[in-house]
Amino acid sequence: MKVTRQHNEVTVSVVDRFPAKYLAKPELRPLPEPPAATWRIIGPGIVAAGVGLASGEFILFPYIASQVGLVFVWAALVGLVTQFFLNMEIERYTLATGETALTGFSRFWRHWGLVFAILTILANLWPGWVTSSATLVTYLWGGSVTWIAVGMLLAIGLILTLAPVVYVALERAEMLKVAAVLVLLVVGAFVAISANAWADVPKIVTDATVPTELGFALLLGALAFAGAGGGQNLVQSNWIRDKGFGMGRYVPRITSPVTGKPEAAPSTGFIFEPTEEHLGRWRAWWRFANREQLSTFVLITFLSILFTSLLSYSTVFGRADLPNGIGFLQIEGNVLSDTVGRWFGTFFWIIGAFALFAAALGIVDYTSRLVADVVKTSYAQRVKESTLYFGVVWGLVLVGCVIVLAGFAQPLILLVISACVGGLMMFIYSALLIVLNRRVLPEEIKVRGGRVLVLGWSVALFGVLSVLTIIDQGSKLF
Repeated sequence: MKVTRQHNEVTVSVVDRFPAKYLAKPELRPLPEPPAATWRIIGPGIVAAGVGLASGEFILFPYIASQVGLVFVWAALVGLVTQFFLNMEIERYTLATGETALTGFSRFWRHWGLVFAILTILANLWPGWVTSSATLVTYLWGGSVTWIAVGMLLAIGLILTLAPVVYVALERAEMLKVAAVLVLLVVGAFVAISANAWADVPKIVTDATVPTELGFALLLGALAFAGAGGGQNLVQSNWIRDKGFGMGRYVPRITSPVTGKPEAAPSTGFIFEPTEEHLGRWRAWWRFANREQLSTFVLITFLSILFTSLLSYSTVFGRADLPNGIGFLQIEGNVLSDTVGRWFGTFFWIIGAFALFAAALGIVDYTSRLVADVVKTSYAQRVKESTLYFGVVWGLVLVGCVIVLAGFAQPLILLVISACVGGLMMFIYSALLIVLNRRVLPEEIKVRGGRVLVLGWSVALFGVLSVLTIIDQGSKLF
């Protein structure tokens, strides 16, 4: 009898930590055991790296290197380390509850999820990744950027609609992309990056500076998009749920309404009793999740930024004829063709076009996941999440087509707009993560110590940069 009473006390205290004014309390379930062969569940970090290997890696940081050299590459490491801790706090909540971080935020105020959904749409409505990919295709075979971009957007809609299980298709596409990019970097390291460029690598540290002459908007964009950025960090929740991490194993995956059986994910999640057995499982899950993010997302992304910046620095830095936009990639490809061989210039453009297309695929996916999860959880519990997801997918595709056809096709401008909105989002949710993971999670697994300090650093970093960007851009407008 005494054991039952203690058991009930534990149950009440754990579940009652969750605010229930707007959403139901979570269901009590055991924490699943971590798999014996953890390599089989590696994936979300690679997906994050794959989707993130886009504007920051192929455009923003290489563009900065083409203008001022290697003096800002240090910021990529700062951005990545900050995002690693952000991702892990987002994963902490989902590992423990099966809920997304946005659902957790919505427990404090019903519309927090809607705020982030709107900001994510605003950041990703501008199809800068698709127009960038289409621009690189024209360097290869000619054609119209507008119509190639429209074709790519429609292809993205079809791929996400026809895949039997959406996450599996996305994971395979992003793994292929990461492999292709790594091949480009390895080959480029031996045949394209000059000895002088290698010799200047220490300047990343010795000459580190903030090149304000390029504008705070561009610098914030590069820092925010060094890896993931904006809503992509938040969607780590969705990706680890679909991969079955922790309590996410209880949540059904999004499947195609055409080729798979749609399932509606529950609006709220689960929580486990903090017994010795469960805490042992928790520590195993937490160690694995941290290692997976470090060895995939952080490592792959930093090496990519470093090598693409070196490639740009080695080929086009100091040239007086560089355009103020994505056109510098055309000159870079031409220089690579002249110095290494036509095959490598072509290879550079092909990998870049594929990488940016795969990024656009991932961005449409994660925006749709995030919005569908928010709408179902807080506003339309009876609607299937898969139905909402595919509605958002095609909404983004069609609006993107309209934007491109209307003539808004300068990729660098579109990417900077997206990145600035993303930086503002990161400022807000960094603060919310501190509140969520300290107030809601059980005492034994809540965020504490140095990780709280890093989240505070993230609030300060993206808050200051967002204010400086608004002032900078406001002065230009008025």
